Amino acid sequence: MSEMFENLVKLPKEPVAKLLSRQQVLLKTPLECEVSATAPQVLSELYSKKAMIDLLRLMGILLPPRERVWWACLAARDYIGPRSPKDPPSLAMSEAWVVDPTEENRQAARITIDHAYVDDDTVNCAWAVTYHDGTLGPGDLRQYPAPAGAAEAAAFAMNMVALGQLSDKFEEHGYILIERALDIARGGNGHVGTADAEKADAPEPLPEAT
Repeated sequence: MSEMFENLVKLPKEPVAKLLSRQQVLLKTPLECEVSATAPQVLSELYSKKAMIDLLRLMGILLPPRERVWWACLAARDYIGPRSPKDPPSLAMSEAWVVDPTEENRQAARITIDHAYVDDDTVNCAWAVTYHDGTLGPGDLRQYPAPAGAAEAAAFAMNMVALGQLSDKFEEHGYILIERALDIARGGNGHVGTADAEKADAPEPLPEAT
């Protein structure tokens, strides 16, 4: 197994097949590893098969909630650029939630979705915040379950948007997104490749999600 898939301390120990079933996700790449295979084994096989999209889809499932949202925010920064007063509110409030994951910040991120421009794809970050604990949102919405895999799908979607925005280097950037997720999974802050987020404001290291 490649060294790049070692020390992924933030990823779950459960078999990947079980996690995929729970999220109602079917990878497109046929796997040869055992059904009991854990994240490092499955990730290594997908990497060897150059299954970039499945790798991104799986990392969206494997990362804990706060790490997942941060990964999505970094992807948005790839084409939005460094922080500025002109940042889309959904992105700004999602980053604020990562730094301080209170219900107030969750609610603030959720509200930005209702007021976002129709072409603002950074709402994917806010959806990942809203659904992070498997419920429909803050307040009274917490008593209702979110659609299976909703937060995970939102983070994956944000990364796919970034790939589309940087389509002139699609494959190159796709593997940067993967390296970034792996760095976060090891306990890093994901600042690899072309990440433009300001490092001073990033939670270093990202704490375990609760």
